[in-house]
Amino acid sequence: MVLDRLSGTHITSAADHCRYRLPEACHSPEVPATIPAMQTPTTLADPPPVRTRDQWLVLIAAFLGWMFDGLEQGVFPLVARPALQDLLGVSGDKLIGPWMGYITALFLLGAAFGGLAFGWLGDRLGRVRAMVLSILAYSLFTGACYFAQAPWQLGMFRFLAAIGMGGEWALGVALVMECWPEKHRPLLAGAIGAAANIGFGLLGLLGTMFEVTRDSWRWVMLAGAAPALLALFIIKFVPESERWKRSVRSDASHPIKEVFSKRLLRHTLLGIALASIVLIGTWGSVQWLPAWADQLTDGKIYNAKGITQMLIAIGAVIGCFIGPWIGGRMGRRPAYFILCFASLLACGYLFRVVDQYGTLFLFMVFAAGLTTAAFFGWLPLYLPELFPTRVRATGQGLCYNSGRVFAAVGAIQMGYLMQHYEGSYARAGATITLIYAVGLVIIWLAPETKGKPLPD
Repeated sequence: MVLDRLSGTHITSAADHCRYRLPEACHSPEVPATIPAMQTPTTLADPPPVRTRDQWLVLIAAFLGWMFDGLEQGVFPLVARPALQDLLGVSGDKLIGPWMGYITALFLLGAAFGGLAFGWLGDRLGRVRAMVLSILAYSLFTGACYFAQAPWQLGMFRFLAAIGMGGEWALGVALVMECWPEKHRPLLAGAIGAAANIGFGLLGLLGTMFEVTRDSWRWVMLAGAAPALLALFIIKFVPESERWKRSVRSDASHPIKEVFSKRLLRHTLLGIALASIVLIGTWGSVQWLPAWADQLTDGKIYNAKGITQMLIAIGAVIGCFIGPWIGGRMGRRPAYFILCFASLLACGYLFRVVDQYGTLFLFMVFAAGLTTAAFFGWLPLYLPELFPTRVRATGQGLCYNSGRVFAAVGAIQMGYLMQHYEGSYARAGATITLIYAVGLVIIWLAPETKGKPLPD
């Protein structure tokens, strides 16, 4: 152990020593015992040196994990109507609406719990090990939906699968943002946000090629167990975050206590509010569009659900890059404001003007997918910037997934609104999506983080 003469920091390894030297000095295979006085140490906010190969492995793992997560999320909108008709023994939509609301709410509550639980595990045990457990959870319990014999059983398995899904987002985002430099964060945030929508779109593509009926929906759920294989790749090849390892060496992690401490409470509450608006709008309306398409066609165009879901996903993939791009160019707060305004317009037109399945419906589905999903590129850019490394997975997981608790309330309300509006997806969706108007105001209470390094 040596003592850095400039900062008084104890340096215990060559890697730690390298962190306090000029970047070009890190290429030397030998590290001197002391640092020349004229050299300037880098800031603690700079990430420790990470090999390019490791950065790409981390990004691939996070991308695939969230892509399969999106595939799992897209399973229920695709199979919901025929599955519930099968389990309830009905053909109409009046009883299906409330059950869709309940099961969607259970999914969101499970994701909220999973975000907190796996975020805590990620801050205590490491990002990689916790990510493996989260992927196994969402894969295996989605596959278990094959065996459901009643709507409540389908809801129970969706709840358990969602625990793993909620955790994967927080862990993947934290791992990527801690391993890549600041200048790449907007693009990486877009890639992570797009990943889930690629998975969602792939399932929509399946829906255009494979008719999901009362007799076939179970096989779609069983296929959802396939992502468990990704866990083997991650545990074998993906390195742990060096920034996290450094953080827990220098200071003990008490993530739950710290995110609610006086210093971080305002960031935590604002993060929850901003994520809640996004998730209520999506899960309370946009996720129901495939079922609305099925209703508009009276089930006679079997691939209407799949085409709708695929167009939502295509728009969402594009939007997930646009959202963080605006955030990187104009600032995080202006970007959120613009996205709320655009979502309010797109959803308002779709639900209040369009009344039949056709070209206009499909175009507006694409537009709604683009605007409402752009937030999912913005959130992985902004939420990590609110919390220090030792509590980052817990903090951003809590914010994102607490939003799912409020979104669960929105999903239940959508079900009740459908009852109130006699099974009208359009009138219910038009009411729920007014939530974006709240975001136009709240965002200006949040801090601007554009151009600032991740807090250590």
